[in-house]
Amino acid sequence: MPPEESECLVASLKAHQLDPIFLLAPTTTDDRIASITAAASGYVYYVSLKGVTGSNALDIDSVKERIATIRQFSQLPIGVGFGIKDAQSAAAVARCANGVVVGSVLVNRIAELQQTPELIPAQLQAIMSEMRQAMDA
Repeated sequence: MPPEESECLVASLKAHQLDPIFLLAPTTTDDRIASITAAASGYVYYVSLKGVTGSNALDIDSVKERIATIRQFSQLPIGVGFGIKDAQSAAAVARCANGVVVGSVLVNRIAELQQTPELIPAQLQAIMSEMRQAMDA
């Protein structure tokens, strides 16, 4: 939801001590970054790829550049999602962002294991453990 249309939602969230998390994209202009970050609290979510989640290759240099731009407008933490498929990409994002958002790789693994759902918890734990170790290294 764009910040300009979120007044009622934000008021309701704030009444319950919740923060609205607004999205920024690679195509977001500087003026738009300023208006979005002014309305944001908690953190901002930078969508690191053009397109849909789980697609394309992550260009970490572009991510670093955009994060530097976003930081000119806000002191809020920046979480980065989209394109984080493995431990290497998670670690690279963790070096320049405050948070790493992982989704599609987990959903895809769940889909692959539909016939053996008892394996899902261990498989997801393995993916996340590998990412966590890489980010901590």
